[in-house]
Amino acid sequence: MFKRRDSAKTPPPPGTPDEEEQLAEGTLVSHLVELRGRLLRAVLAVLLVFVALVPFAERLFTLVATPLMRQLPEGASMVAIGVASPFLTPFKLAFFCAVFVAMPVVIYQIWAFVAPGLYRREKRLAVPLLVSSILLFYLGIAFAYYVVFPLMFAFFTAVAPAGVTVSTDIGMYLDFVLTLFFAFGLAFEVPIATVLMVWTGFTTVERLASYRAYVFLGCFVLGMLLTPPDIISQTLLAVPVYILYEAGLIMARLFGPERASSAGTDTGPQTR
Repeated sequence: MFKRRDSAKTPPPPGTPDEEEQLAEGTLVSHLVELRGRLLRAVLAVLLVFVALVPFAERLFTLVATPLMRQLPEGASMVAIGVASPFLTPFKLAFFCAVFVAMPVVIYQIWAFVAPGLYRREKRLAVPLLVSSILLFYLGIAFAYYVVFPLMFAFFTAVAPAGVTVSTDIGMYLDFVLTLFFAFGLAFEVPIATVLMVWTGFTTVERLASYRAYVFLGCFVLGMLLTPPDIISQTLLAVPVYILYEAGLIMARLFGPERASSAGTDTGPQTR
């Protein structure tokens, strides 16, 4: 009688390349599973806020349209060119408002995923930067709504040719203001970007300070690209961005040298 040969492979001895490869694959799979869970939580937060805001979609659009409605001539109003615009436009606005409101949850999920791979010192610095980035994003949106929009829409309605009635389509208006909200929200992140460039060693505070003239010019070029072709909105974006750039240099001076002096005391990133 012939003995049956066992077809199962014997496990590789510990420390072999096969075992290390299996461990690496297991770690990658666990990270992907965690990433999927974090993304699902972020999407769920946006959906929950969206469902809560849908009943107030029309009120939200009225609130967003107020800066333009106040500047329209007497008897003029906004119009809806598209057949489904009266329904889809407030619906679209409610979704973007949900993204704005749920942004802290989304950023927290991203932070919770990358935090275990950071040094202890990096964690202490990253938390204030994350909180500041959220606040600056909201501050940029508020600045656009309360400062830029009234001046810009007053200028647009004042320069309308004689005999032309200003009646803006609600869909085009929403796309316009959402673009400016994102532009000002991202532009107000300049201090965070400045600190991160110095913090990661990509550049130094002295080198960034030597580029002030180019940054000042670049702020107006950025304002020209992100805002309508009028000097008011361009200036209202360029000047705050440059001021925030200077604020970023001050923050980088506070964080940079202290990080360099204590870099050798970090215990290393934590494992998941």
